[in-house]
Amino acid sequence: MRNFKLLIIALIAMGNFSYAGGDISPVTDYEVYDTVEADEEAYPIGDEYIEPTVEEESYVEPESQLEPEPEPTPEYVAPPEPTPTPMPTPAPVVVKPKKRVSANGFYVGLGISGVRYKDSCHCKKGVKVTNKDTTYGVMGRVGYDFNQYIGVEARGSKTDWQSDGTKVEHIGVYAKPMLPITNNTNLYGLIGVAKTKVRGSMPHLDSDGLAVGGGVEVDLSKDIPKDGIYSRDFDGEGDQEKGLGLFIDYERMVAKTHAPRLHAVSAGVTYDF
Repeated sequence: MRNFKLLIIALIAMGNFSYAGGDISPVTDYEVYDTVEADEEAYPIGDEYIEPTVEEESYVEPESQLEPEPEPTPEYVAPPEPTPTPMPTPAPVVVKPKKRVSANGFYVGLGISGVRYKDSCHCKKGVKVTNKDTTYGVMGRVGYDFNQYIGVEARGSKTDWQSDGTKVEHIGVYAKPMLPITNNTNLYGLIGVAKTKVRGSMPHLDSDGLAVGGGVEVDLSKDIPKDGIYSRDFDGEGDQEKGLGLFIDYERMVAKTHAPRLHAVSAGVTYDF
């Protein structure tokens, strides 16, 4: 049908050109046939004519004129927190309770004592008689120090070494105030009551009364305090270390008016327990 329409249009056109005086060569049958056959091959009869589509090319700008795309900002990733190193579990500290230390305040001493006897009396009317004698013997002491400032002591002495036949026997109990002056030296006093007897060629005496004195003690040993709680509030001060020591003291055996004067000086060694 389509080829037929084209054939009619071609004939009309040829007629128009001839009418206008144009010089058109006649179309032969085989030429018309060839044209129709070509159209039929290209467009078979019965198929709808589809106009070829021309794809439009998209315009692409030259690479030199394209703006570079911004590089993406890297996302911040926080560094991993360091894994804490576990602390070693400390071994439990076992605190042992301190032991109670019974610091013994007892001490003993032994020494030599020299006693001077002096007595003046008016035995005859208008005549003054003076009796003097010095005698020697041994003395012993035993005591207990409650602390570095106070203690108690019992002591006794007896003189058998006669010069003029005088014999003295003395025993007493004393309070003993003390004053440490160095780590191994201690001053002390004596005040108490004593019984004193004098026999021999001198006027006899039998007296109970006040007796006073004082002296110094020095430690010879070095005792290191133990770790613990002491039963008294000192150790190792003055004459308090365990071991040997020295002493020297003075005592007025009878502290009474109108009584014979008996002055004793003693020296010896001590042992602190």
